[in-house]
Amino acid sequence: MNFDYTPKVQALREKLLAFFDEHIYPNEHAFYAEIAQNRQDGNAWQPTQLIEELKQKARNAGLWNLFLPDSVRGAGLSNLEYAPLCEIMGRVPWAPEVFNCNAPDTGNMETIERYGSEENKREWLEPLLQGHIRSAFLMTEPEVASSDATNIQTSIVRDGDYYVINGHKWWSSGAGDPRCKIYIVMGKTDPDAPRHQQQSMILVPADATGITVRRPLSVFGYDDAPHGHMEITLENVRVPAANMLLGEGRGFEIAQGRLGPGRIHHCMRLIGLAERALELMCKRSLQRVAFGKPVAMQGVTQERIAEARCMIEQARLLTLKTAYMMDTVGNKSARGEIAMIKVVAPNMACQVIDWAIQAHGAGGISDDFPLAYAYASARTLRFADGPDEVHRNAIAKLELARYMEPGAAARVETPVTRV
Repeated sequence: MNFDYTPKVQALREKLLAFFDEHIYPNEHAFYAEIAQNRQDGNAWQPTQLIEELKQKARNAGLWNLFLPDSVRGAGLSNLEYAPLCEIMGRVPWAPEVFNCNAPDTGNMETIERYGSEENKREWLEPLLQGHIRSAFLMTEPEVASSDATNIQTSIVRDGDYYVINGHKWWSSGAGDPRCKIYIVMGKTDPDAPRHQQQSMILVPADATGITVRRPLSVFGYDDAPHGHMEITLENVRVPAANMLLGEGRGFEIAQGRLGPGRIHHCMRLIGLAERALELMCKRSLQRVAFGKPVAMQGVTQERIAEARCMIEQARLLTLKTAYMMDTVGNKSARGEIAMIKVVAPNMACQVIDWAIQAHGAGGISDDFPLAYAYASARTLRFADGPDEVHRNAIAKLELARYMEPGAAARVETPVTRV
């Protein structure tokens, strides 16, 4: 495995780093101030003018749609090449949207690109790639433990040239944005089919009759406006049969294809977030004096700084290995590594950010610094795209399969899960 940057990636890294220095870091407080003003004006959900202005600058700089491996619609980068760029974008939680590389849109675009019809791509993928609209992924449900996706109860029933959808979803990330025009909905088309052939995924326009956005869900007190994580009901929602992705009963197949890249993108961004936290921790601890010497000279601080550096480097190497395997042997063969990094990266980031908060003193839990929101964001990712416990079970089963009889080992499954 060779993790050296290609000349193309090195040039893009330099552009991204310069863009952050010029446009992202100086506008961190301005972004949240604009949302606060929108909230005060009675509409926290309207898109920020700052983001829209920065998007055009990013496009002009050639920093747009850097994901989508193996596609002529993207930048032509592999997962391994995209990793260091995604890491930089993750240093500020709202920054990925500036480059049209934000969740859940990247995962949804990859899904439509891989599994949608040409008409689906024309109607929904192209506007998403242009940044004209946004999207949401509706999988998780409040009535069941969605960590086991076979529990999902939303029904998708064929009626002539249409499907009729009824269900109750929540944690529908991105659905609060008024530009969100398309949902990818996972539900059951055949409850009597074999366990992993009951589910399907279908494209549902956000303005379809019967859809009600009930409320935004807060995350540690943050509403994540204008992105939002919404609770949604679908009551007799009718969509054309052509909106079915890949075919009935193939929802798990699509989910495995979608969640692999989605999970590793989260991990890439988390490494960037942890790097930023460590940087802020070092700078702040050098500035503050306690008990007669800088906080940075206190033994406990140095212990944490050293441990943070070790943890970040370990997580980065595992992420790069996973990206390399996804590129060379495919997502299915890399499922163990994908599960491992999805456990390692969020836990690592939570710990590093927590130490950085401690080094900042009480200011660390305020919004004067970006750490409190960073921690809230990182902590959610121990649930999103599957909780730690499910991924650990999958890792253990793959490990045990190495010592089982061949027939028994072949039956070991990797679960599909989101929240």
